Amino acid sequence: MRSVLVTGFETFGGHDENPSALVATTLDGREIAGARVIGRILPVDLDGLDAALDAALADQNPDAVLAFGLAGNEAVIRLERVALNVADFGIPDNAGVMRRNAPLEPGGPDARFSRLPLEAILDATLAAGIPARLSDTAGLYLCNAAMYRLLGRLDASVPCGFVHLPPLPGQIARRLRAADGRPAERGASLASLPLELQVAAATIAVATTLAGPGGHAGGSENLF
Repeated sequence: MRSVLVTGFETFGGHDENPSALVATTLDGREIAGARVIGRILPVDLDGLDAALDAALADQNPDAVLAFGLAGNEAVIRLERVALNVADFGIPDNAGVMRRNAPLEPGGPDARFSRLPLEAILDATLAAGIPARLSDTAGLYLCNAAMYRLLGRLDASVPCGFVHLPPLPGQIARRLRAADGRPAERGASLASLPLELQVAAATIAVATTLAGPGGHAGGSENLF
């Protein structure tokens, strides 16, 4: 049976949940489009990231790798096009480390591009009624680092890329409660997406990726 590695991240930066971890654990062990999903959680720790990626890939020969992470102010599913060879943190990682303009791989390429069928994933996700968009930056924090280093570890024939997820409704509700319903921010920064739709979007991304170039995931009744 084919296999797909799906990764998420632990909580970080004051967030009390990370939907990417919940997506990875929810999909772990499931079968999607004839492939077994292996779900793993990564640390928000740049110095520990390499060991975690090695452990996630140990004894695995995945047919595809899809990494997920939380974008706290994102309103929709965000499909990342590119990872940059730089760490430039806005907040410390969970080990308390603050990196500024540091290369992720000295001597490595300036950027690595997603090998996921992003346009097909976008079309299939929107057709399922789930909001999504393409993005030109995975940021400069651990999500970018994971994408860059995964792409560098895997053979060029293996589809691999990164997807950012918005907060869960409960996270936004707790943020609003802490502000007594009167937050300073407005609009998209208070948007959220239920976990079941995030899992559905991840399932679509996996199935569409496994369908290969020019393929399609089929009807939603075949995915969930």
